[in-house]
Amino acid sequence: MKNFALIGAAGYIAPRHLAAVRDTGNRLVAALDKSDSVGILDQFFPEADFFTEFERFDRHLEKLRRQKDERAVDFVSIASPNYLHDAHIRFALRVGADAVCEKPLVLNPWNLDALAEVEKDFGGRVYSVLQLRLHPAVAALREKISVENRPEKHEIDLTYITGRGRWYAFSWKGDQAKSGGIATNIGIHFFDMLTWVFGRVQEVIVQEKSAGRVAGFLELEKARVRWLLSLDVADLPPGQRERGERVFRCLNIDGRNFDFSSGFTDLHTQVYREILAGRGFGLEENRAALDLVFRIRNAAAQPGRGPEILNPDMGEND
Repeated sequence: MKNFALIGAAGYIAPRHLAAVRDTGNRLVAALDKSDSVGILDQFFPEADFFTEFERFDRHLEKLRRQKDERAVDFVSIASPNYLHDAHIRFALRVGADAVCEKPLVLNPWNLDALAEVEKDFGGRVYSVLQLRLHPAVAALREKISVENRPEKHEIDLTYITGRGRWYAFSWKGDQAKSGGIATNIGIHFFDMLTWVFGRVQEVIVQEKSAGRVAGFLELEKARVRWLLSLDVADLPPGQRERGERVFRCLNIDGRNFDFSSGFTDLHTQVYREILAGRGFGLEENRAALDLVFRIRNAAAQPGRGPEILNPDMGEND
């Protein structure tokens, strides 16, 4: 049985990490969050020590390590705001643990090189939660694409709309310096999947960019991709707006919808199983997607260049 600590225990994604620790037969010994709204711990690890101050959390884990306590942590799971990931990964390695970090692993591609040096310094590993790579439908698609003998590229439309309220702009997620912007914060999952399945990036065009909406075109080795990411419920297809739904996810490949909407809930557990078996995704597996979203974040919008911008009204969820 391995010991885990969790940074970001009050966050949206924390329950999936807690379930993954429990369902892989391990235990959480300590948790940190500046918010004390962490009653979720009672459902999983009520005996875990909890801290609202990083300094006390740091001291506690360091004490366990130095005293060779049976509760000394083997892994630190990181579900904190994006801009803190780099520092929290370094902390995990410094206290003698491996890091298991949410996406985006870091905000800038060159941060990966610095973390590789820290891995060498402390002898630890940095693992990332690239859960869509473990989705059965996505893995099967990658296998199909890898063996096909197709001269022309696939034509792909990716639309992801997740309606967010006014709070979003006032949180760290609405601050590009902290979240990386919406292409990084909500698009990283899909861009990682696309580059993993269809190959390296050959061209990046950003056609539209605002605080809550970004759209463009990608040329990959094996695909041409039109994409749209939005936080605005007004972008939802009319039928979904009328039903009060706030999320629309559509991946269309060569005129056919690719359904990977189910099977999301336990993918974190699968990620943890892979890590515990020594097969987790490390630093380099993150580079292609991080480089892509960095380029999107820093590109100037070029209206009218490339294919026509996606229209979310073209279809409904299956």
